Amino acid sequence: MTPMPVLRPWIADVALMRPDGARPVVHLPDAATALVYRRTGDRDGDLRVVGPRSRATYNPGKDLPMCVRARLRPGAARPLLGVPAVELRDRAVPLTDLWGDRAARLEDRLNELAGPDAILRAIEHALLDGLHGGPDGGADGGADARDLLLREAVESLSTTGERVAALARRLSVSERHLRDLFTDRVGLPPKRFARIQRVRTVLARAGSAQWAGLASDTGYYDQSHMTADFHALMGVSPAAFSAGRLPASTPCAA
Repeated sequence: MTPMPVLRPWIADVALMRPDGARPVVHLPDAATALVYRRTGDRDGDLRVVGPRSRATYNPGKDLPMCVRARLRPGAARPLLGVPAVELRDRAVPLTDLWGDRAARLEDRLNELAGPDAILRAIEHALLDGLHGGPDGGADGGADARDLLLREAVESLSTTGERVAALARRLSVSERHLRDLFTDRVGLPPKRFARIQRVRTVLARAGSAQWAGLASDTGYYDQSHMTADFHALMGVSPAAFSAGRLPASTPCAA
């Protein structure tokens, strides 16, 4: 599944998931805000907004006939959903809490659709309607200097491992300004964002290299630094997670 071209500046990726009730659900630390449609019956489903997760959570598995997730790019929560990302951090809320009757009508529409592609297109059109009707107008979101600054900072912290202080100097802004911008638009301060991106890189590359080499490649001082950071965000060491030794599952927060 891929987002329509006009929304690619706003949506990082979309996925069709089929949760298995026999396995725990692992929610990785994630700087992205996501819009999730969960179908619990033939004509029964809901839309939830999952905010940025500052650390992993482990929940009991559940069987769902269908689950469609659209992960938004950092900075897209406010223009697409109408709420600062910081208000969603470590929370999952019904879309009706944000959009009211508009979300309820969208849920009714999605519950009548048969396949995931049709459901995704309906969600995308609803997001586009919000963009066109918002104060910035247009599918490009009316990018301003802060948007451009955020995009460059996100790219650097996601790919180069540049330190936040050095990044702020290069972008000719104060660390406080950069922190305030990230906190409002991404939902996480830049240092936490960078930690999450590094841990996710370790997860993606686990098994492709020795731990010490992976630590060096991903910008850690050494393997012990990587292990400590990984444990703080994931609740277990990299080796334990790779071996499937996970923390005990806990029920999803209300």
